[in-house]
Amino acid sequence: MYTPVSSRAASAYRQVGVQSGVDGASPHMLIKMLFDGLIQSLNAARGALQRGDVAEKGRQIGKAVRILEEGLKGGLNPAQGGDIARNLAALYDYCVGRLTLANVRNDAALVEEVVRLIAPVAQGWSEIGGGSAPAQAAGA
Repeated sequence: MYTPVSSRAASAYRQVGVQSGVDGASPHMLIKMLFDGLIQSLNAARGALQRGDVAEKGRQIGKAVRILEEGLKGGLNPAQGGDIARNLAALYDYCVGRLTLANVRNDAALVEEVVRLIAPVAQGWSEIGGGSAPAQAAGA
C-alpha cells in the first residue's frame, strides 16, 4: 500500500515543520507521524477559524494539504496496495478539496468533516503497528 522506503513521506514531514523523530523512524512510524501532524493541523485550523485568525487558518490548512498530498498520498504505492491504495488516494483528494473550500469559505464544518474522515484511518494505521492512538480531534 505504501512505498517500502518512504523517503517522500519523510521529506514532506520535514518540510511541514516537524523534525524530531523522522531520522531513523520506520516507514510505518513515518506514516503515523504524518497522521498525527495532520490531525494537529486540522485542530489548529479549527481553532484559528473560531478565533477569526485568518492567517493562521490559512497556514494550518496549507500544512494539512501538504501532509495529505506530499506525505500520505505521495507515499502510496498503487501497484502494491491495489484497491486500498487507490481508495486512500481518492479519500485524500476529497479531503484536499474540502479543505480548499474550507479555506475559501472560512468554514469550520468542512474542516470538521475532514477530521471525521481521517481520524478512523489514522486510528486504524496506529492499531496496525500496535502504537498509541494519534492525537484525537475534539468533537470528532
